[in-house]
Amino acid sequence: MAWHDMKTFCHNLNAISLAAGCLAGLAAFPCLAENWPQWRGPFLNGSTTETNLPDTFSKTENVLWTAALPGPGHATPIIWDDSVFVNSPDEDGNLALLCLDRQTGKARWQKQVSTGNRTKGRNNMATPSPVTDGKTVWTMFGTGDLAAYDFSGKELWTRHLTKEYGPFVIMWLYGCSPLLYNGRLYVEILRHGPAESFVLCLDPGTGANIWRHDRPTDAVEESREAYSTPMPCECGGRTQIVVVGGDYVTGEDAVTGEELWRGGGLRNFRQRSSSRLVPSPVVADGMIYVCGAKGNPFLAFHQCGSGDITSNGLAWSSHEYSTDCATPLFYQDKLFMLNGDRQLLVCFEPASGEVKWKQSLGVQEIFRASPTGADGKIYCFSERATVVVLSAADGKVLSNIAMNEGDQSDEGLSHSTIAAAQGCLFVRAPGHLYCIGKK
Repeated sequence: MAWHDMKTFCHNLNAISLAAGCLAGLAAFPCLAENWPQWRGPFLNGSTTETNLPDTFSKTENVLWTAALPGPGHATPIIWDDSVFVNSPDEDGNLALLCLDRQTGKARWQKQVSTGNRTKGRNNMATPSPVTDGKTVWTMFGTGDLAAYDFSGKELWTRHLTKEYGPFVIMWLYGCSPLLYNGRLYVEILRHGPAESFVLCLDPGTGANIWRHDRPTDAVEESREAYSTPMPCECGGRTQIVVVGGDYVTGEDAVTGEELWRGGGLRNFRQRSSSRLVPSPVVADGMIYVCGAKGNPFLAFHQCGSGDITSNGLAWSSHEYSTDCATPLFYQDKLFMLNGDRQLLVCFEPASGEVKWKQSLGVQEIFRASPTGADGKIYCFSERATVVVLSAADGKVLSNIAMNEGDQSDEGLSHSTIAAAQGCLFVRAPGHLYCIGKK
């Protein structure tokens, strides 16, 4: 399925939801089409076609509702029609999936999926985001517990991947989100130590393995790890799953798991020899964009390669502009990279890598959440819960908004990407989820 075909497919799915919602008389919110079904949104690139979103807001202005969460977590809220799904720990160390009513923010149900939450550095066990197809929601936690529920909260199946495949040996705790694509569920486990790294392809209906494929690497120590999420790529009618980490980007055959190609060059050896990789790949308009680990290059590869694409598949690279944690955004035919340590947003021409403009966010805070593109704007979210809204056309800063709730400890940090769906923004601060929209 080509990029533009995937957009049409997503719009058709949402059009069905729109019709159902309108017929049901959902008049409290604008009857808009777009959902946010997984971490990087309906098009898997951080963007949406939502419009009429506010340029400015606060913890009270343009707030449609606020929902208290059981504890701090970095998972992005997932929205489908009238349901909002959020992963969260609670104060007793339990790990739960919550379902909220999108119109009111009131809890419909809460299901304990696992126990044993712990925090290390700025991360905890509730970092992966859920994913949904509008009937089922799948959720995973850093404990390796993976589960499926229907929209009424009925458990459909569970698996305990750490019990099956050994501990997730990852320095700062597991943080990859599942990918749902073409009726299959994909889970990436890139870890260091004696245990192998691998990618799983599951039957979403039963949780059973369709395939499991090892992903070898010659990377060392922490560089073997990744916190990235796999992304799909369509090449000549053949679906590939793009995985980045362990100093390489690879394309795995979606049917068999076989590795079809591999690209290196993600590490600049003038930098430290070992560092974890966080950003996920971006697949758009015939290109695959990947970031090396902190301080390493930003690379663009031509889609549909085979074998070793390190040199012959490379379209362009940037050593000047890179990122640590934020996954790039593809929006309105432009590519955006957020360097969260430098508080700098860079706009690239996607085909050539030419820098069109760059803009300081004007906030001296670290940004680890990935940017969101919607309504001609780009929404960036700092770990101290400041939202910076910029024009996607020229990078002009339209507003910066403090959503901080007073907790300045690591437990009070925010790494959750802002979701835009059904005419609203969903902003996850450490203790609350805010639904923002024009009143």
